[in-house]
Amino acid sequence: MQSEKQYIDLYGQCRDMLMGHSAAPMNAVRDAAFDDFKRLGFPTKKVERYKYTDIPALFEPDYGLNLNRLEIPVDPYEAFRCDVPNLSTSLYFVLNDGFYDKALPKGHLLPDGVVVCSLAKYAAEHPDFVAKYYAKLAKTADDGITALNTMLAEDGLLVYVPKGVVVDRAVQVINILRSDVDLMVNRRVLIVVEKNAQIKLLFCDHAADDRRFLATQVIEAYVGDNASLDLYCLEETHVKNVRVSNVFIEQQRDSRVSHNVITLHNGITRNRTDLVFAGEGAECDLYGCVIADKHQHVDNNTLIDHRVGHCTSRELYKYVLDGNAVGAFAGRVLVRHGAQKTVSQETNQNLCATKEARMYTQPMLEIYADDVKCAHGSTVGQLNDAALFYMRQRGISEREAKLLLEFAFVNEVIDGIKLDPLRDRLHYLVEKRFRGELNKCEGCKLCR
Repeated sequence: MQSEKQYIDLYGQCRDMLMGHSAAPMNAVRDAAFDDFKRLGFPTKKVERYKYTDIPALFEPDYGLNLNRLEIPVDPYEAFRCDVPNLSTSLYFVLNDGFYDKALPKGHLLPDGVVVCSLAKYAAEHPDFVAKYYAKLAKTADDGITALNTMLAEDGLLVYVPKGVVVDRAVQVINILRSDVDLMVNRRVLIVVEKNAQIKLLFCDHAADDRRFLATQVIEAYVGDNASLDLYCLEETHVKNVRVSNVFIEQQRDSRVSHNVITLHNGITRNRTDLVFAGEGAECDLYGCVIADKHQHVDNNTLIDHRVGHCTSRELYKYVLDGNAVGAFAGRVLVRHGAQKTVSQETNQNLCATKEARMYTQPMLEIYADDVKCAHGSTVGQLNDAALFYMRQRGISEREAKLLLEFAFVNEVIDGIKLDPLRDRLHYLVEKRFRGELNKCEGCKLCR
């Protein structure tokens, strides 16, 4: 329990500080989360959903934490340019785990009633609204990582789209990790999309300094009747970065969700997605694209819970692993009693470009209804020698042929992105990634 002890001691010493820098709805569940963390500890590889990543080892180093909310002297709007420019988005920044509100985007006004702001600030001003949703999907009694984040998180992001409002312009949130010392951050995100509302969100994770970062993130997303949420998460950090992200989504009747997780640069990444169908007629698409090499590690774990009937889920994750990279995918589709007319397709396809790369895959179906159409499958393979030979016979170099085959392999995931400028930009970024070019953010003064 050595990994847990430092966080248990930290909470005992800094509880009042945490409370003082947050808001009542977040503080109301903090002590219960602490009790759950003491009871659960960090999940080990003996826990089924965590058996491919050594979680206690990730949290063992002594990271600094900015619990006293010391100001970071930078204006990200002036200093930072993301790798995904020209999207015509409404652009916001989260510095480490705090919403940056000293400057806001100009000329990108959101529709009336739509809110994108600091979670702690909004919780202080609208405590009843936040208390209705906060920590309701992300249950601390079930998971030690969620409990740790809930007991330590002081701020984060709130996105609220009221009934009937359609946000035409995509909202882009740049999560920047910045510090002069090794740092741990605990970020919280609450998304509420009410009945008949629509929004597209793009989250981009970047590490601006050559330090070791450990980032925990918990996202709770509520999607109302006939509402639509497109959530794109793009990670471009570095090899010293550890990211542990838990996403919890609840869909109501006739709603639609598209959740895309794209990992281009990282150190160790562990993504968990839990999606619940709470109303009939809903649809979801879960897509994942992983490109890893050297000693990078990417673990995606998903659960789609069909609690009611007449819902459709589609899931496609693709990995390209080079060098000594390690990938893992475990996806479980649960069809409960009475969830008739369920349609579900789960696919995981993986390409190991070297003999040293390792991929662990575990697609699962658990069905308790008889009138359903469900299928799942996975493949792990290497580059097609015949295709390589065919391309080389036509004057294409071995390196270029390999790149073209890898690029074609992941295209299916990228082409599923409905945000056209993002899709086009990702084609470019993925090609550069396969060429081994660690593309720094264009025009970013932080990276120099």
